[in-house]
Amino acid sequence: MSGAHGILPLTLREVRYMAGGRNIIDGISSEIAAGPTTIILGANGAGKSVLMRLMHGLLRPTSGEIAWHGQGAERVRRAQAMVFQRPVMLRRSALANILYALELARVPAAGREAQAMDALREVGLAEVAQRPARVLSGGEQQRLALARAWALHPEVLFLDEPTANLDPGATREIENVIKAFDASGTKIVMSTHNLGQARRLGDEVLFIHQGRLVERASVDAFFRQPTSTEAAAFVKGELPWV
Repeated sequence: MSGAHGILPLTLREVRYMAGGRNIIDGISSEIAAGPTTIILGANGAGKSVLMRLMHGLLRPTSGEIAWHGQGAERVRRAQAMVFQRPVMLRRSALANILYALELARVPAAGREAQAMDALREVGLAEVAQRPARVLSGGEQQRLALARAWALHPEVLFLDEPTANLDPGATREIENVIKAFDASGTKIVMSTHNLGQARRLGDEVLFIHQGRLVERASVDAFFRQPTSTEAAAFVKGELPWV
């Protein structure tokens, strides 16, 4: 979905984010390019969620710069979407949740319903279109959040620990939807502390430890031979999960 006029690459230059007097993100510099699925990997509390929110634009860095490829702010805002660990659902039907997202994105009214139903079909939720979103199971709500993003056809999709609260069956369904996004040409940037998921879905790993980018490598290289002691310990399961 991204071409010569896409919003990628996304460049981070010495990005810091402070809260409560400490560096949550501590001088990260990197570039996120179109194409491969990028996994932001690290223990709980490493700063993954904050980094995702910074890249998406929900938080502003304390210092440093985050820059998309030569595009205006409105264009960038409309070309990317984010799905959270606990998605927020409006007190409306599943279909109406997607229609509202399309309305906010200024999609012409005439095409909204068809686009929304296509998105529900894509994630296997067409049968619950009229059901209140808040009575859906956790896995269904997460798929609805992905459908809401799918309907917008984003160039970049940020996924913040999208299966952290789900059972293995629901996790598998979500991973299948993520693969469909990837196959459609959407750039996936996803945070997880789940090593299996990183292997299944990722092409490259950015390993974050205590707010710093410690290592960047292809998924294969990262799991075969991590170059930092922190990453090696994490892969072996020796880091505390705090």
